[in-house]
Amino acid sequence: MNKKFILTTAILMSLGIFGGVCNKIIKNDVFASSQNLISAAPVQVKSAPTVQKEVSKNQNTQIISTTSLNIVANPTKFLNKKVKMQATFDKFSTLGLDYEKALRASTDYIGILIQRDDVIDHNIPLSEMKLFLSKELAEKHIDLDTGDKIEIIAKEFSTALGDPWLDVEKITVIKKAKIAQETK
Repeated sequence: MNKKFILTTAILMSLGIFGGVCNKIIKNDVFASSQNLISAAPVQVKSAPTVQKEVSKNQNTQIISTTSLNIVANPTKFLNKKVKMQATFDKFSTLGLDYEKALRASTDYIGILIQRDDVIDHNIPLSEMKLFLSKELAEKHIDLDTGDKIEIIAKEFSTALGDPWLDVEKITVIKKAKIAQETK
């Protein structure tokens, strides 16, 4: 099994999304074996989205329009570059905060999770992507609800653990989730 799958499974288990017994963790934060991995209910997966290779100029800085899954599949391709992507907000999170090799201190930042674009019948966070907002920016978006469609502009600053780590510079709500609209 590949390391990304094993690491993804480990992160999902640690978040409590799937129950199960954890395997031994070796010192590089990667699972030592694939035995006793959890078995989840079958998940319907849609085909990979088409990647837009459009590049636009914004205040003399190029912003690459792409998808979250493309960034996860090619983290080194986007290192030190600004990206724009549309996503579905899942939740605020502390995932990845205070990790020394890609430090974003929990005193200054909060993380967010977005949902996987390739799963259509479950809400599964894209935990391979670490998205960080300054607490000041997060306070402006405290009303985000699970399921809100958002556009994110961010800069990838690290590929620690083989994952993309991004500083979010701007979030635009494209469409509020139906549940949030019905309660107002």
